[in-house]
Amino acid sequence: MKAILIALLAAAGLSAQKPAAPARRAPAGRPSLMSPSSLNATAPAVYKVKVVSTKGEFTIEVHRDWAPLGADRFYNLVKNGFYDDASFFRVIPNFMAQIGINAKPSVTKVWENATIKDDPVKQSNTKGFVTFATSGPNSRTTQVFFNFKDNSFLDKAGFSPFGNVVEGMDVVDKLYSDYGEGAPDGRGPSQAKVSAEGKPYLDKNFPELDSIKTARIVGEPGPPAPATAKKPVAAAKKKS
Repeated sequence: MKAILIALLAAAGLSAQKPAAPARRAPAGRPSLMSPSSLNATAPAVYKVKVVSTKGEFTIEVHRDWAPLGADRFYNLVKNGFYDDASFFRVIPNFMAQIGINAKPSVTKVWENATIKDDPVKQSNTKGFVTFATSGPNSRTTQVFFNFKDNSFLDKAGFSPFGNVVEGMDVVDKLYSDYGEGAPDGRGPSQAKVSAEGKPYLDKNFPELDSIKTARIVGEPGPPAPATAKKPVAAAKKKS
């Protein structure tokens, strides 16, 4: 068990070990995935997230009183489409499934150092519970994992669940897992390469991995449409 915990601690937050580029500023009043500080809404006391994946659909119910900071971070990420098109890059049978590196390297980069403080552990890491991965104290960013079984030994290490799968756990159980652990310990995806190259790296080298098509807050609007530059209005020609 100790070896598994060390592997989780080391691999779950690999990208957090290098400094991130300064985040771009979002337009005033407009949340943007390119500006982590702009995604600061307080989550409802209880909310549900409907996930449509390549394996099927499932629903996560989040309770803010379980882990307020984690629930707020997950709410803002989902509400702004962070997990759309992201892959379950680390799926370990009889342990957990991990996701949370954005499909686009430019987005991943600005979130590398956007950490939140730890929440006290109020729920246990048992089957179906969802928890942020860490690389040490107060290092949570965007990666979360789904417990396949009773992993309560993680509780003492500070892994604080913020939600649980209330519908479709059978879908989560079927996520593709044959690639196993990631490099350098196994033949699975390298988190460093996922962060640097995005989904094209996974699609090319690990085509069987499952991914999230969409993740949406139930009862709320989806992510805002990306801003587009306005085309200049052509001047009318003067008739002679």
